[in-house]
Amino acid sequence: MKQVKAFVHRHCVSDLLRGLRDSGFERVSVFDVKGTLHALSAREQRYSVELGEPVVEEMQIELCCDDAQVAGAVEVIRRHGRTGRADAGWIYVSGIEQAIEIGGEER
Repeated sequence: MKQVKAFVHRHCVSDLLRGLRDSGFERVSVFDVKGTLHALSAREQRYSVELGEPVVEEMQIELCCDDAQVAGAVEVIRRHGRTGRADAGWIYVSGIEQAIEIGGEER
C-alpha cells in the first residue's frame, strides 16, 4: 500500500475531491495548512507572525491506496491541481508498512 499526499492551492480542492471520488478514491483526508507555495495572487498570501515568513493557505490532501492505484491518483491530482504555473504544488508518495482497520483485521 501507498500513501499519496498532495499540497495544492485552495481553489483546486473541490474539483480535485470530485475527481478522486469519481475515480473510486473514497477515503480522502483534507487539511488546512500554511505552506510556501508561490502565491497566485496577493489575496492568497499572508504574513505569519508565528513563522516570521509569508505563507500561503494551502490544502493538504491525503489518501491511501494499493500500489496499482498510485498512478491513477497522481494523474487525478495533477489534472485538477493545475494552476497554469509550473510550481502549482507537490505530490508525495510513501510506502505504508501496515494498514490496520480499527476493529478489524490487519491487511
